[in-house]
Amino acid sequence: MTEPAPEPAPQQARSASSAVRIILRPVASSAPVGFMALAVATLMLSSLQLGWLPQSERNPVALVLIAFAFPLQLLGCVFGFLARDTVVGTGMGILSATWLSTAVVTLTSPPGTTTTPTLGVLMLAVAVGLLVPAAGAATGKPLAAVVLAAASVRFGLTAGYELTGAPQWAAVSGAAGVVLCAIALYGSLALLIEDVLKRPVLPVFRRGAGRASMRGNLHEQLSTIESEAGVRRQL
Repeated sequence: MTEPAPEPAPQQARSASSAVRIILRPVASSAPVGFMALAVATLMLSSLQLGWLPQSERNPVALVLIAFAFPLQLLGCVFGFLARDTVVGTGMGILSATWLSTAVVTLTSPPGTTTTPTLGVLMLAVAVGLLVPAAGAATGKPLAAVVLAAASVRFGLTAGYELTGAPQWAAVSGAAGVVLCAIALYGSLALLIEDVLKRPVLPVFRRGAGRASMRGNLHEQLSTIESEAGVRRQL
């Protein structure tokens, strides 16, 4: 006669029912492609503001923003959040939506329009908004903070041009865009090389949690995983 299996002890039952398995799927850093898209987009806009391209090229430049900058930075936004990097996800999301909005307003403006107050207000709001992820990056990733802060300055100056139409604002904003292009290119190159070699080659100035993310062991990386979005019960 077969005897029934013994009932699990209450403590064992509680342990089995409360067991949680967290699966991590590594993804490549999305910051390099996002910063590269930023470099190209700001250079295209500067080319108009500095007169390197005639104003008749406004629509083609807008199409470049839609076809090139917007999708790449949207991709950077999505994979930034998937990699649990709120700074990159937020910064790339703001920038991708900004380029798309700029392009759509440009394409739908009357022919001959060179400035739009609506874009001026948008750029001013974006300049302030970018300070949020820049402040977050400053705690561990100063290079990303510099790129985002430089983008904030660039959009603030562009807001002045869009709101006033003064050529002085266009020249200053265009020059700031060229500087931002150089900073973003450096950030893209430095972070890409770091991600490929798993060690910094060009200075990226990581500190605190940012330094631990590259030099810490697996235990240090996952010590607070239970408190992160997607694992904890509420965002």
